[in-house]
Amino acid sequence: MRWSRVLNVVECHAEGEVGNVVTGGIGDVPGRTMFEKRLYLEQQRDDIRRLLLLEPRGGPSRNANIVLPACDPEAQMGFVILESTEYPPMSGSNTICVATVLLETGMLPMREPVTELTLEAPAGLIRVQCECADGKVRQVRFTNQPAFVHYLQASIEVPSLGRLVVDVAYGGMTYVLVDAAAAGFALVPDEARAICELGQRIKAAADAQLEAVHPENPLIRGITMTEFTGPLSRQDGTLHARNAVVVSPGRLDRSPCGTGTCARLAAMHAKGEIATGETFIHESVIGSRFASRIEAETHVGGRAAIVPSVAGQAWITGLSQLGLDPSDPWPLGYTLADTWQRAV
Repeated sequence: MRWSRVLNVVECHAEGEVGNVVTGGIGDVPGRTMFEKRLYLEQQRDDIRRLLLLEPRGGPSRNANIVLPACDPEAQMGFVILESTEYPPMSGSNTICVATVLLETGMLPMREPVTELTLEAPAGLIRVQCECADGKVRQVRFTNQPAFVHYLQASIEVPSLGRLVVDVAYGGMTYVLVDAAAAGFALVPDEARAICELGQRIKAAADAQLEAVHPENPLIRGITMTEFTGPLSRQDGTLHARNAVVVSPGRLDRSPCGTGTCARLAAMHAKGEIATGETFIHESVIGSRFASRIEAETHVGGRAAIVPSVAGQAWITGLSQLGLDPSDPWPLGYTLADTWQRAV
């Protein structure tokens, strides 16, 4: 074997969304905070993301997480999230994968029945509560950084669609939230391709027409995700709804999307649709579920915000070593428009 790079990877998914965890082979990443490390990886070492996620070693429905020593003394571990086209400040499904891998592989000690962790994401400190039994993490509940609304009932013009009324909210990533029925969708698996194609057009239009800058971190800017929201209903007194989140360059999140759930909670709270402490069950197009709630109300940069928490489960699916042969003609990978919607 003559690999020029070897990465140790724990393969994992949270409620259907792949969030593989890189546990070795990266080395030191400069930066005084996890956000600075995120910027370094994005600007100086994007070859790592491409190696992990693009073809021929990766695929369109994968994310990866690089586990790193924490910078903040309150945290036991840090991580940087890698997605197909961006390095998000925060991801719920990836947080659930990271916590599960850290405990089930013994990188951090598991304490039954509950292990409490503090992880450092680029967005900030994330408090995590893991329910554990017989060596298995049965549920991970993370308390996110505050979520808030940028716009309610804003009007945008979408090419080939016309005028559309949307909300824009931040939950760790910035989402344009679209009523699924208004866009003609029932949020079922057979619609996935059409949802992705329209979602990408809506995202581009919203990002061009509505400025969205985090009030406390101007480097978190722009609308990068589209979330189609199904109708709210009450089942045995608990709020339920379905959603579909489009991840660039154009595929559906298989999970109910953790940061998308947080963004939707912020919009729901601003509209008076949910009270603090009330449970909201969010469901994906494949039927997987996150249980969420608003833990507290707060402010971010002078605007009203909420502190959300989201719970779900992850499963380890494999252990692997990813390698790069120096003679491989595609060391940075590639994408094709047949599955990625955009060729790179």
